[in-house]
Amino acid sequence: MTSRDLKLPLFLYLVAVSGVAMYAPAIVASVQRFHFIARMFFYSGTLVLFVCALIALALAGTQRFTRTVDNLRALFFGFTILPAILAIPYYEAMGSITFVEAYFEMVSSLTTTGASVIKYPAAVPDAIHLWRGLVGWLGGLLMWVAASAIFAPLALGGYEVTALGEPGQATTGRGQMQRADPMKRWVRSLQILLPIYIGLTFALGLMLVVLGERPLSAVMNAMATMSTSGITTAFGVSEGLAGIGGEVVIFLFLLFALSRATFSADTGNVRRANLWHDPELRLGFLIVVIVPSFLFLRHWGTALNDGSMNDVVSAAKAAWGGLFTVLSFLTTTGFESAQWSVAQEWSGLGTPGFILMSLALVGGGVATTAGGVKLLRVYALYLQGLGEMERLVHPSVVIGNRKVGRRRIRRRGAVIAWVFFMLFAMSLAAITMTLAALGSSFEDALVLAISALTTTGPLTQVAADTPIDLFELNAAHKMVLCVAMVLGRLETLAIIALLSPDLWQK
Repeated sequence: MTSRDLKLPLFLYLVAVSGVAMYAPAIVASVQRFHFIARMFFYSGTLVLFVCALIALALAGTQRFTRTVDNLRALFFGFTILPAILAIPYYEAMGSITFVEAYFEMVSSLTTTGASVIKYPAAVPDAIHLWRGLVGWLGGLLMWVAASAIFAPLALGGYEVTALGEPGQATTGRGQMQRADPMKRWVRSLQILLPIYIGLTFALGLMLVVLGERPLSAVMNAMATMSTSGITTAFGVSEGLAGIGGEVVIFLFLLFALSRATFSADTGNVRRANLWHDPELRLGFLIVVIVPSFLFLRHWGTALNDGSMNDVVSAAKAAWGGLFTVLSFLTTTGFESAQWSVAQEWSGLGTPGFILMSLALVGGGVATTAGGVKLLRVYALYLQGLGEMERLVHPSVVIGNRKVGRRRIRRRGAVIAWVFFMLFAMSLAAITMTLAALGSSFEDALVLAISALTTTGPLTQVAADTPIDLFELNAAHKMVLCVAMVLGRLETLAIIALLSPDLWQK
């Protein structure tokens, strides 16, 4: 790639990649003899690439000065305008939906939310499901690369907890990586992370096939796991042919969404001797152990009173169902274990959806594909609270400075984390009130708002007393949810940075 190529806008590259991706469902549909669907994706992909080529020729030879914050604007356009382009073949292939519904579907997929308006998934061809899953997978890759190329230099997306600079402004003192051209930084991050992302997806898909999963379902489940989109075929993970073995493999790969330190070294200013010292991983493991243990003991107590505690096999299945589902919703993937209902059948108790919503609100690791508030911010608030309690007990205490990264998280990082938490709560309240004003019940509005802001679409099917039928929502509901999903994916601080007058001076 030459320096002249790098002068093209980032958004144009995103559109071109989407055009190339349209050929994948076209091939699958052609093999399965859905020729109309194959033509829609093939023609759309060809049209998109043709238009991109014309724009690239028109911009060839022009000198452009690109700032990192300009790429942040391109990323915003990618989550708002690009779904309209992605929705064209989807709208034409489905035939029975409105363009607003197609746009909602693509925003949900690209932001790795995974909420769907498809009323009868089993009646939809595999090529349609593959397109949704592929868009979600590309959205996850986009967030991986954007974390290094955009969010880290601007101290956004969770990096503000440990960064030296102000959120939304280019940090200093980060060496040659910071001084590099923004597009070169983007290409360098893509060259490093793309092989890892593809390799992990391929490895997981191959393992699922070996365990007996259908090849297309294995690919879909692998893409949904790595992107934490939760987008699978009509049957999903709980009805997959791989069984518990497949869930165990997916469980291991979901750990990559707990911390970026599991696959990348660009984790801010906090240095750690090994992976176990990563605060996000330790907090994530703690949650994954405590919450299923609480659910298991709650069920065990009921079974003890009923005299049915001798069923060891059901108890083991209930424990595994809780462990897998808790990690899945903590990483905002939303997979439900096939054994999740065993705990309810074994004890006769239902598990409240409030726990799953709380897990999604906490979210996964910073700069991963997971949504939510993020574990690092929760850890920063925990350290701040711990320090305040120490001062209450010992008012004259002097806290040591030996761990620089921990000190920064405790002092400045905790303040920024608290600001973000307040902005997140205000956004949640605003989206909930808007949905309620449009006619949704308060419970449904709250579940929809949390599902969209945390990019955890499956919450709409498991958190409420009855599953929420997204297909029945009107166009206004869907557009509000689109805004919430973009806001949850980019986060409020990034949106505020986009409103800076310096960005629009050109």
